[in-house]
Amino acid sequence: MPDRTLAEELAAFAARTAAGALPEAVATSVRRRVLDVLGLCVAAGDLPTSRAALEHVVEQGGRPEAHAIGAPRPVPAAWAAFVNGVTAHSLDYDDTHLPSVLHPSAAVVPAALAAAEVADADGAAVVGAIAVGLETTVRLGMAAYDPELGNSVFFEHGQHATSICGAMGGAVAAALLLGLGEEGVRHALGVTASMAAGVIEANRTGGTVKRLHCGWAAHSAVTAAQLVRRGFTGPPTVLEGRFGFFEAFVRDRYDPSAVTDGLGEQWEVPGIFFKPYPANHFTHTAVDAAALLRERGVRPEDVRSATLGVPSAVVRTIGEPIAGKREPQTGYQAQFSGPYAVAVGLFGGSGLGAGLADYTDELAADPARRALMARVEVVPDARCDEIFPHQFPAVLTVTTHDGAEWVEEVPENRGGPRRPLTDAELARKFRDNVAGRVPPGAAADVERAVLTLGTGPSLPVIGSLLARLSVQEDSWPSI
Repeated sequence: MPDRTLAEELAAFAARTAAGALPEAVATSVRRRVLDVLGLCVAAGDLPTSRAALEHVVEQGGRPEAHAIGAPRPVPAAWAAFVNGVTAHSLDYDDTHLPSVLHPSAAVVPAALAAAEVADADGAAVVGAIAVGLETTVRLGMAAYDPELGNSVFFEHGQHATSICGAMGGAVAAALLLGLGEEGVRHALGVTASMAAGVIEANRTGGTVKRLHCGWAAHSAVTAAQLVRRGFTGPPTVLEGRFGFFEAFVRDRYDPSAVTDGLGEQWEVPGIFFKPYPANHFTHTAVDAAALLRERGVRPEDVRSATLGVPSAVVRTIGEPIAGKREPQTGYQAQFSGPYAVAVGLFGGSGLGAGLADYTDELAADPARRALMARVEVVPDARCDEIFPHQFPAVLTVTTHDGAEWVEEVPENRGGPRRPLTDAELARKFRDNVAGRVPPGAAADVERAVLTLGTGPSLPVIGSLLARLSVQEDSWPSI
């Protein structure tokens, strides 16, 4: 056995980071991600699945420890993390890391916020813990990226790396905030590995279970950290051991150096992609390509046929079964449809180019959109395969009724390091997500407080922030 196992390396990194100063680019990135997640939690609150999750949690009772956004009063911390994780991921609007192809913030941020309320942690501690949790999540995901496959081994196995790795990263963040130290972080990883899960079949054929994934990951993270605090322990070789995390999930197809190389010096966190559109990330460049054609004068009724070229690994998510992707039964199913993404771009979307208003049950069944979707093929494209999964490119070829051929290629996603969203665009996304759900004054206060989290006086602020998003104006607490 090496001097340090992978879990011990991650625990040492977590302890070093908690004791020192974060690079400013990392801290700024974390604050922006917290704001993004909070907006998503609010925006998803009206979904039937969100209400079901919240009602389930409220019925459980228990010690009032942390805020689940939308709940009338605090709930046990693990259940608060559960609700906020469910809502953070439910709109498919949460950030994505490449090439691990997972959504780190929707599990890590809810877990960290719940643990922070239990611990009365100050803003700087919260930012540091989230940074470490995000870094842990994406590095575990990167370790299972196979260059020969050009894809995540988790994904090839039908596993949702988001919830599997997110539980692990969330546990690291929660353990730090609960004051468990280096050894406690290592044990938290060891315990959480037995609680991490997620099957991704719903992406293909429907069902709302995927919305639970980040909630259960965040719940597992907080529960594991709390159990470690009470004396539970985990194996030091939980990650690379013969019966450990990587063997269980990806067999021997993982790269341990992706976990440890440059750990604490070369941060992945600032490069995580923000989502400009509330849909599966594989569809975003299709929206962009279609929008570019619209700007050139192509109208939906002009289209005789369209071919959407995407990476081979993407076809099964947004193009199969093609009959279902051409006729999504709900707005949620439309979020995973390549043909629908083309329709959004050609008809024109809201928000930053496609917004929540564009993914409704009514629009999914709209006859004009259905007619266009019926003419869209989704095919593998060799040029896109060369780029994936470092980006999710698309090539859209449209033949119009007059016989003309129109082509748009979009090799890079908006929201990543090469096409970043500005502060103003991220602020607009947050404001759009909370509009009509949170009074403007409260929304502005939360935005200001989150974007300066950890830079002012060391006061416990997390509970006040979350309460502002959950209660009526006449009972706001002060921040």
